[in-house]
Amino acid sequence: MTPFAAGAFSAALGVLLGAFGAHLLSGIGAARLAWWGTATHYHFIAAFGLMLAGLFERGRIGFPSPAALFLLGTLLFSGSLYAMALGAPRWFGAITPLGGLALTGGFVWLGLRAL
Repeated sequence: MTPFAAGAFSAALGVLLGAFGAHLLSGIGAARLAWWGTATHYHFIAAFGLMLAGLFERGRIGFPSPAALFLLGTLLFSGSLYAMALGAPRWFGAITPLGGLALTGGFVWLGLRAL
């Protein structure tokens, strides 16, 4: 799959997960709902970063690459917050910063490639 296609599909998933959170998770408590909101927010940022990476990477997603870091970051950052919002143990929060580092690395690498 190309990075642009993966980013587009990831953005579509972000829309669905955002709607799910807004309409079906209203009773989970303020903190957990905030985690869900943060997860979807960064999910979209990563999806658009992934699509942007697709402009530089014409082939499939390979590791290491900015696209791979965006995918990994989405999984670790947003995934851990989604899981905690749905009741996973709080120690999942220790995974979240690793996802943030992956997302940051993806954007830095993308910027370096643009130079």
